[in-house]
Amino acid sequence: MRINENTLLEGKKIVLVPYNSNHVPRYHEWMGSEELQKLTASEPLSLEQEFEMQRSWREDDDKCTFIILDKKKWNEPSVPEEQCMVGDVNIYLTDPSDQSLAEVEIMIAEPSYRGRGIGKEVTQIMLCYAFTRLGIRKFEAKIGLDNTVSIAVFKKLGFGELSVSEAFREVTLGMNVDEAANPLLLCNTDLQEHEYRKARDSRH
Repeated sequence: MRINENTLLEGKKIVLVPYNSNHVPRYHEWMGSEELQKLTASEPLSLEQEFEMQRSWREDDDKCTFIILDKKKWNEPSVPEEQCMVGDVNIYLTDPSDQSLAEVEIMIAEPSYRGRGIGKEVTQIMLCYAFTRLGIRKFEAKIGLDNTVSIAVFKKLGFGELSVSEAFREVTLGMNVDEAANPLLLCNTDLQEHEYRKARDSRH
């Protein structure tokens, strides 16, 4: 989506920035991992295919992608942005007839950042952004049955089990956002929104 091409979302521990071409080589390195391929149900791509995918995600109207950065590193101007990368988070509009329904997907690619509450913070920020900026009211997440950590994170945020596929070894979790009450809980976070290009340029 182009809606977030100049959006930076700042949280307590992380910063979310648009997925740009300078992020692709590091992303490509991540996706060479068999563990991440299994967790994300992805096939390995060539570097050129990854660049094509990045361009496609930027242009597609049904995908919104942010790269997760370590905020502490990001605040050090001497550290290149690519070295701040931790993972990515996505929102997919899955039903053309219902623009209020979306699937959420998060990947903490760097093993040293797992188990530190980052996944929960990123997910909460993305849900809040999708609710306030994209008009999403119904969220779903498809997670591998072996990925018990991610399942626990989404359940803590209020997602319930919708279905289990033994064939695909995945569970589908869902949450409907109530206009009156849920947004207060959903956006109860240290989220700040900034202009990405301005923030990026000020680091140099």
